[in-house]
Amino acid sequence: MKSPLLPISLPSTSSSSAATTTMLLRREIEEQQKQQSKPFSISSSSSSSSFEDDKEKKPFSFRASSYNQKRRRKGVVGNDESNSLLTRQRSLAEDVGHAASETYLITRLGFQLLQYLGLGYRWIIRFFALGCYAVLLAPGFLQVGYCYYTSSQIKRSIVYGDQPRNRLDLYLPLDSDGPKAVVAFVTGGAWIIGYKAWGTVLGLQLAEKDIIVACIDYRNFPQATIGDMVNDASQGISFVCNKIAEYGGDPNRIYVMGQSAGAHIAACALTEKAIKECGERESSSWSISQIKAYFGLSGGYNLSNLVDHFHGRGLYRSIFLSIMEGDQSLRRFSPEVIVQDPGFKSAVALLPPFVLFHGTADYSIPSDSSKNFVDVLQRVGAQAELVLYEGKTHTDLFVQDSLRGGTDELVKDVVSFIHAGDEAALAKAAVPSTRRRLVPECMILLARKISPF
Repeated sequence: MKSPLLPISLPSTSSSSAATTTMLLRREIEEQQKQQSKPFSISSSSSSSSFEDDKEKKPFSFRASSYNQKRRRKGVVGNDESNSLLTRQRSLAEDVGHAASETYLITRLGFQLLQYLGLGYRWIIRFFALGCYAVLLAPGFLQVGYCYYTSSQIKRSIVYGDQPRNRLDLYLPLDSDGPKAVVAFVTGGAWIIGYKAWGTVLGLQLAEKDIIVACIDYRNFPQATIGDMVNDASQGISFVCNKIAEYGGDPNRIYVMGQSAGAHIAACALTEKAIKECGERESSSWSISQIKAYFGLSGGYNLSNLVDHFHGRGLYRSIFLSIMEGDQSLRRFSPEVIVQDPGFKSAVALLPPFVLFHGTADYSIPSDSSKNFVDVLQRVGAQAELVLYEGKTHTDLFVQDSLRGGTDELVKDVVSFIHAGDEAALAKAAVPSTRRRLVPECMILLARKISPF
């Protein structure tokens, strides 16, 4: 018997401790400003002497005025420093509060997920393999995590919607000369453990190539089901289309990209948007015509063909169907099936070009998934291209290769698509990356062998 999917009450994203800290700091600064303002009233009375006063008082009056001016300047500097300190401490308090809130939320959802999953042996084995995999790559993950929280190129947790986890991170190029191409990226995580920070390395790599990256976070199962995830991704794309110019992005050069489960979610968001635009006359917050191309990395696009495969790898059928809102919804959330529907014929012309990347040694989602989707897209008249990487696994392209340093194949190919026709941008992007290796090769190879993905 399937376990019912219960509604989950969520904690507020704002932290009471952060608000209390900010209020105390504000009071302290205000008291300092009051104390510094007292000499100003004294100096004004001392310097109000008439020009007709006695000559013996003039030197004293001049000295008092000069002294008060110095105090006034010192007070202004003190106020600026205090305000700057308050701003920094307030920002830190808000970051800490937000991180604590998200940690609590993810931990609570994790325990609920454990209760939902039960103790199937396949799941236990893969969970143990995941722990070993993370330990082996920990030297790289720790460095990436430090960079994520300290880099000035990253604007974290920008709110794009009113639901929990409706936030995105922006990765900005150091060169701010002219509007930049933009990639709206949806991370993977088996629809269960996705998080925006998973795109840190890719975001920094593309930012190095003069491309802005928006890593979109979204609600995961059991906090939400696939329909909510697609809505979140669509809302994140809408934010990018409407607001990215404020951050130096070019609204006429926006690309959508997804990895693994994120590739599936992003593809669903685009096909759903195409269907809506064919049937509606009302204006919407964004248009699919704003998307230059879609990049799908190691994605699955026909869920009916993947149910048994996922079950054999530990994502049990009952759980997967709960994520996908039941067996009857598998077709609705399968882009490969949707584009073959006769009712979708008029929407095909609205789709942007699809470029799918996949490793031939991917056992989590076989490369046939991308091959079949490209064949179907081309057959119905859409633009589609397939790029295969011989011998690459599900995590090679997105994790291991990025920890080796330099510029990897995937980033090079994505950049070549984005900057196609722009010789100056291609020449600039062709400069070898200076990124250093984050994990020794022997540890990467061992992690590759025991990876549960």
